Amino acid sequence: SFSSTISEDSESGTTVAIVNVKDLDSGKNGKVNCSVNEKNPFKIRSSLKNYYTLLTDGPLDRERDAEYNITFTAVDEGSPPLSSSKMISLKISDVNDNAPVFDQSTYSASVMENNSPGLSVFSLQAKDSDWNQNARISYLLVESNLDGVPVSSYISVNSESGAIYAVRSFDYEQIKEFHIQVKAQDGGSPPLSNKVTVKIFVLDQNDNAPQILYPVHTDGSLVAEMVPRSADVGYLVTKVVAVDADSGQNAWLSYKLLKATDRALFEVGLQNGEIRTLRQVTDKDAVKQRLVVVVEDNGQPSRSATVNVNVAVADSFPEVLSEFTDFSQDKDYNDNLTFYLVLSLAVVSFLFIVSIIVLLSVKIYRWRQSRLFYQSNGNLPVIPSAYYPPRYTDVGATGTLQHVYNYEVCLTTDSGKSEYRYIRPCSQTLLNADASGSVTLPHVQKEKNLIDDTD
Repeated sequence: SFSSTISEDSESGTTVAIVNVKDLDSGKNGKVNCSVNEKNPFKIRSSLKNYYTLLTDGPLDRERDAEYNITFTAVDEGSPPLSSSKMISLKISDVNDNAPVFDQSTYSASVMENNSPGLSVFSLQAKDSDWNQNARISYLLVESNLDGVPVSSYISVNSESGAIYAVRSFDYEQIKEFHIQVKAQDGGSPPLSNKVTVKIFVLDQNDNAPQILYPVHTDGSLVAEMVPRSADVGYLVTKVVAVDADSGQNAWLSYKLLKATDRALFEVGLQNGEIRTLRQVTDKDAVKQRLVVVVEDNGQPSRSATVNVNVAVADSFPEVLSEFTDFSQDKDYNDNLTFYLVLSLAVVSFLFIVSIIVLLSVKIYRWRQSRLFYQSNGNLPVIPSAYYPPRYTDVGATGTLQHVYNYEVCLTTDSGKSEYRYIRPCSQTLLNADASGSVTLPHVQKEKNLIDDTD
C-alpha cells in the first residue's frame, strides 16, 4: 500500500507506505529484517509479522526536496544472508508556506523633473519559492499621503510586472524626493506578502532663470547709486544680488557687463556681482551712467536675466536730483508723445472710415431716388427745351400793376390742353418777367373767367 504524494506540511510520523516481505525458508533462514536508506527523512517500523510501515521522520520541505527515492532492503538471517531491495518514488506536494521575497530591502530610483506623465521610473521583481498558484505574485502600491496628497496621484505600479510609472510631471522646486512602499503578494490561500521601500529622487533641470533681488526697480521711481567724483580705482559702487531656484551647477551664477554708458569706467565681478570703478572718476565723466548687467546660470542650456543699474557721478545730491529729474521728464514726454501719436492716428482713421460710409450712403440714396423717379414718370410728355419757368419780381406797390396775379400751369398726361387757374390777388405787386426780366404782363384789374387754351 503506497501513496505517491504527500504534503510537505505533514507531521513527523505520518504513514507513507506499508510493505509486506516474505521469505520461503524456515527458521532463521526465513526470518527477515527490513530497512530503508538513512539519508532520507523516513523510518520503517514492523507492525505485524512480515508487514512493515514506512513513516516520516522529521519535517518535509518541498522547496528543498520535491521528490524522494526511497529504497527498501530486506535481509534474512541465514548464512550466508540473502537480501532483496525495492525502490519507490515519493513526491512532496506544495503548501503556501513561503512569502514573496525581494532581493533588496530598499530600492532607489531617479526621474528628471518636467517628465511626461506615464514615464517608466523603475521596475521591481520579487521571487516566491512555492509552486504554481502559490508562486504567482501581484504587485500593489501601499497607500500613503505625500504632503496631504495620496501617493497614488504621483506613482502607479503595474500589478503583473512590478514596473513603476510616473502619474504626473514632477517639479524639483516643489518636491525633491519621496518614499513609496510596494507590496508583493502571492496567489496562495491564505495569501502571503512582503513589502519593500522605494526612494524616488527628482533630478533638477535648468528650467528657472535667475531672479534679481537687488537692485530693485519700481515702476514709478528711479533708483540710482551715488559715486563721488573723488572715487578712486576699485571703488565699490553697488552689488547685483541674484538667486536661482535650481540646484547644483544649474544654480551657479555668473555676472557680466552687457552695456554701459562708459565701459572704461566700470566693471562687474564675474562671481560676486560687485560693480567697481576701473579708473579714477574725472570731471569729464557724465553725471548719468547706465549699466546693463546680465546674470547667467551654468545650466545646459543656460538661462539669464538682465538688470539696469543707474549710477550718478556727482558730489552733491541736488546735482543728481536735477539730472535725473530731467531724465524722468524726458521719459514722460516721450511716453506722452507716443500716446498722442497713437490717439491721432486712431481719430484720423475713424474720420476717414466715417467719410467713406457717408459718401457711399449719399451715392446709394441718389441712385435709388433716380430709379424711383424714372419708374413713376415714364409716361410724361417731353417738355421742349425752349420752355423756361417764369420768374417773379417784387417791385413793390408803386409799379405799373396795382394788383398781382399768379398763374400756375398744370399738365396732364391724358390731354394736350393747358389749364390756367385764377389765384386771389396778393398784397404785394409782382411782375412776371421773361428770361431777360424786362417784359411785363398787361395790366388787368378785373377778370371774371379764364378761357381754356387748347394749345
